[in-house]
Amino acid sequence: DNEWRAVFGPDTTRAEEHAGALIVTDARLLALPVRSFRGTFAWVTSPLLLTLARRDLASGETLNVPPIDGRKALVTQSAATVVGNKVYLEDLDLPASNGVSSIADWAALIGAVFGDDHEMFEKRFVVVDDETMTFLWETATQVDARVRIDAETRTVAKRALWLEESLPPETLLIGVLLADRSRKKDVKLDPDEVLAKAVPGAEVIQFGGKATVGRGRCRLLPLGGKGTTL
Repeated sequence: DNEWRAVFGPDTTRAEEHAGALIVTDARLLALPVRSFRGTFAWVTSPLLLTLARRDLASGETLNVPPIDGRKALVTQSAATVVGNKVYLEDLDLPASNGVSSIADWAALIGAVFGDDHEMFEKRFVVVDDETMTFLWETATQVDARVRIDAETRTVAKRALWLEESLPPETLLIGVLLADRSRKKDVKLDPDEVLAKAVPGAEVIQFGGKATVGRGRCRLLPLGGKGTTL
């Protein structure tokens, strides 16, 4: 409708009519789900990722990013991932500490997007050092073997065996939406109305290709004030 075109811009064939009123920035990794020996899996992040997130959050200036000296994991007081003072992620074992107060603040902020299930997140929220996080985002993504079947032989087609790497389900990404007033002559929307139209609440959206195999399905949620989404 006219309001949607005012927010996102006109059809490609009529692009000269007016600009859209919404700018969508890149989504960055906030927390990666990683298999855990206790608790099934953990949402894992690092000081670097939290620093980048704090920069974009409206309430970020009130949050402290916990420093991590050496190879370890910081967890909440209610952590469900600790075994004998250690957290086991994939094939890594990390000394665990639950004495950092800012971890609870971050867990509560991010966990709010889960609504009534926020405790599920808070119990599985783990902050590791940046070097360990680098290893995890290189090795803990989802890798699927795919094949294409030849319609005649019903066997694998020539050169049609490949691997696809993707972010695993429950990955948390964060990005910023920027809004301006509507540029469409017959539609008057201020920046707040543009944002409300673009993100009216919790939305399930499919991004990119591979929709038929379940790729790109995301839940879009406002977080931390106007313009920031998770």
